[in-house]
Amino acid sequence: MSVVRLLVLGAIRRRGRAHGYRVRADLEAWGAHEWSSATSGSVYHALRSMTEQGLLRAHETTPSEAGGPPRIEYELTPDGDQLYTRLLRDALSSRDPRLDLLAAAVGLIDDLPRAEAVDLLRERATAMEQWRNSITTHLPPDVDLDTWGPVGAVIDLWLHTADSRTTWTTRLIDRLEQGAFQMADDNSPAARATDRPSTSDQAH
Repeated sequence: MSVVRLLVLGAIRRRGRAHGYRVRADLEAWGAHEWSSATSGSVYHALRSMTEQGLLRAHETTPSEAGGPPRIEYELTPDGDQLYTRLLRDALSSRDPRLDLLAAAVGLIDDLPRAEAVDLLRERATAMEQWRNSITTHLPPDVDLDTWGPVGAVIDLWLHTADSRTTWTTRLIDRLEQGAFQMADDNSPAARATDRPSTSDQAH
């Protein structure tokens, strides 16, 4: 699953229409260039490839007064919107250990209705529990992983990862159930946009 595609589609969807520089600036304002592969080059590559694939529609805007070429603005096609929603749902419900993908999905979670977001996160928590059980099933009872050398350290790493991410997911579920965030079914998209920190807020 491409984290860049998810981020780019999400950024454009929130704007309605946006040119490449605005998409890149929005993602940088969210800090995505620090924790994901959404660099300038990858963003522009995603814009071109998704336009060719019919996921984005390109519009030429008025040339600048300085004489530069017209900027191209992008908007999601129905196929692009469908892909965005699928990527978002899959990223939230999966136990995929990639933190960049999870961070992107959580950053865009308010594009979903509250109940759906909670259900997807519950799927994730269940998948994490099943993954943990699959690790421990083959371990001897009362095993001391410290005596297993490097292999024991690896197993301990995965158990710690499963436990910590399940705890984090459960906490986010609790926050959503208590009314955290302005979700898609709470009020209008324009009102929800005010709940997201501005570029200047996120830069400090």
